[in-house]
Amino acid sequence: MPTVPVDRVTARAAIALANRAPSVHNTQPWAWRLGDHSIHLFADPTRALPATDPTGRDLRISCGAALHHLRVALLAAGWSTTVHRLPDPGRPDHLAAIELCPGEPTAEQLMLAAAIEKRCTDRRVMSTWPLPAELVAELEQAAEREGAALRVVSRDTDRRHVAAMIAHASIEQSLVPQLVQETAAWSGRGRAAPDGVPAANVPSGPDGTFPVRAFAARGQQQESVGRDETDGTVLALLATPDGSPRAELAAGEALSAVLLTATRWGAASDPVSQPLEVPSTRADLRRRLLADSGEPQVLLRLGWASISTEPVPRTGRRPVDETIRPLDAPWG
Repeated sequence: MPTVPVDRVTARAAIALANRAPSVHNTQPWAWRLGDHSIHLFADPTRALPATDPTGRDLRISCGAALHHLRVALLAAGWSTTVHRLPDPGRPDHLAAIELCPGEPTAEQLMLAAAIEKRCTDRRVMSTWPLPAELVAELEQAAEREGAALRVVSRDTDRRHVAAMIAHASIEQSLVPQLVQETAAWSGRGRAAPDGVPAANVPSGPDGTFPVRAFAARGQQQESVGRDETDGTVLALLATPDGSPRAELAAGEALSAVLLTATRWGAASDPVSQPLEVPSTRADLRRRLLADSGEPQVLLRLGWASISTEPVPRTGRRPVDETIRPLDAPWG
């Protein structure tokens, strides 16, 4: 089907929803350019985390999540998309070119778009209610459609090992002054901040089964567990066949698909990237959870929030017009 000219009003509204995507430290490290017949996604190096993410893996995963959010938003508005990923070998920060043609969303796809505004990262402990097998299967299928695999980590020994690796990665990162300063600079913010991690979105403790990253401040009330109960987190690993930039972008698209699907069901979610940012713990998890077959990209905590829990505050987003540039604007 031939592509059509880009309607600027529709594109701006879809980009506003795409900007709700999760990103490492809520850096929102992407920029959009509008052409006559296409929308282009670029990595924004001014929002990179050189100490935490020296290879740009977290950045590309974050941008992949924004790309999937955009696809979902456009389809809900009646536009199907053809995506050309990493279209320009000479510009590695040009991550995708998106062409539009008329499309008809299904009811499920409309519900997925509605989940964009509801999705949030919930770092608190989960209730002990189990996730239905139908939901787990739907999450696995959502990841598979985007070229990734979602594997539930169910064995107690593996779960304890992952918790230990998160703690070990935290210690390793605490020994790098530049990394500690970088994390502090992007966290501990007020609720009105347009980016970064607000203190109100980090539980004050104690941690559940899986430790929370050492952000600059913790101002969220932690949910208590009942007598003889534990953190009911369902732990899953999102993996790709390899660790190429294209695979990292796909991991972000799969992450978005899984998170929006979980939100559509009313489940809570929390992406965890810290143990995958440290080479030693990343290699350990690759061996233990994937038998060195595939590349671990993101850990996910999934579950149900407690009935009595307070809603998670929405994190800020930059004004949409700050993220959009004309296609022919100077590259910088």
